Amino acid sequence: MPLSLYIHVPWCVRKCPYCDFNSHESRHIPEAEYVAALLQDLQQDAALAQGREIKTIFIGGGTPSLFSAASYDHLLQQIHHIVPIARDAEITMEANPGTFEYEKFAGFRKAGINRLSIGVQSFAEDKLQALGRIHNRSEAINAIKAARDVGFEKLNIDLMHGLPGQTVSEALADLQQAVDLQPTHLSWYQLTIEPNTVFYSKPPTLPHDDDLGDIEDAGFALLEHNGFNRYETSAFALDGFQCEHNLNYWRFGDYLAIGAGAHGKITDTENKTITRYQKTRQPQDYLDNNKAFTAKQNIVESADLPFEFFMNSLRLHQPIEKTLFNERTFLPLSTVEPPVLQAIEKQLLSETDLHWQTTELGQRFLNTLLNLFH
Repeated sequence: MPLSLYIHVPWCVRKCPYCDFNSHESRHIPEAEYVAALLQDLQQDAALAQGREIKTIFIGGGTPSLFSAASYDHLLQQIHHIVPIARDAEITMEANPGTFEYEKFAGFRKAGINRLSIGVQSFAEDKLQALGRIHNRSEAINAIKAARDVGFEKLNIDLMHGLPGQTVSEALADLQQAVDLQPTHLSWYQLTIEPNTVFYSKPPTLPHDDDLGDIEDAGFALLEHNGFNRYETSAFALDGFQCEHNLNYWRFGDYLAIGAGAHGKITDTENKTITRYQKTRQPQDYLDNNKAFTAKQNIVESADLPFEFFMNSLRLHQPIEKTLFNERTFLPLSTVEPPVLQAIEKQLLSETDLHWQTTELGQRFLNTLLNLFH
């Protein structure tokens, strides 16, 4: 089974009002101490790799681009000594245009990071202010151009739609601007209001459902016209540039996780069990030598495995091999025959002898489809 590694960097310059990720505002980041803790964390988890190479790495946050290129150079070199990194591994880092420096981007590339995901969210000044972003339009454009200039062939732009007060034409203008900057991948998704965020306690005025539908329909057409294939619910890529790390998630692969609040999943093929775990959430606790890195750990119950598998795989806009279900869950196909038949009857799922695939209706009502497997 393929193995990935997720690395969480929990600090930001400023917490965005829509963000429910494990991120913390700070201008005094213990960078060297945190890198040392990450390596110690991975050392303790090294046996979970079971002799496998790391096929993909994703450095998320927070704002990972706050750290220096030298720190990532050291981190990646040391990781390779603990768990070997495949020669052709995809190594992604999230970057914020507000922390952009040309030399820093060049340093990230030299350190071995070969895929950059730039969190733009919008190119409109008023929308950026409403979202609490620390960058402006020109900084976003300059950061994307710089990433290309320093050698990032694999380049993702993170973009939201359905923003406060956003019209259909404004959303499409944002998307067209992103396409014009020639990324190889786009993450284009609707703003949702999550609990434990500023927007949840003080909700902004969002577009009406009809407008949201018009934005999506027109946006999908625009992306398809420009060669971006929708391969996952909110992910679009040019041919050959799908995010391998996320594909491993969606296909129910394994991933190690280090960093404050990071989540991991590991399969024990000998005992046919799947374990999920979470690292301690607060950065100060993660850096405390007297506290354990792992806060929670549990073996996934067999009864929960169908939902876990399909919660990931049904997001894909491509056929799902039936053999993958047995390989990744150790359960026979007969386990999911009743909900699959229900899904087919409701026209939410299609089936062949070898594959399942979410229909267009199923993608539109994905939660309804997933609940059949609960």
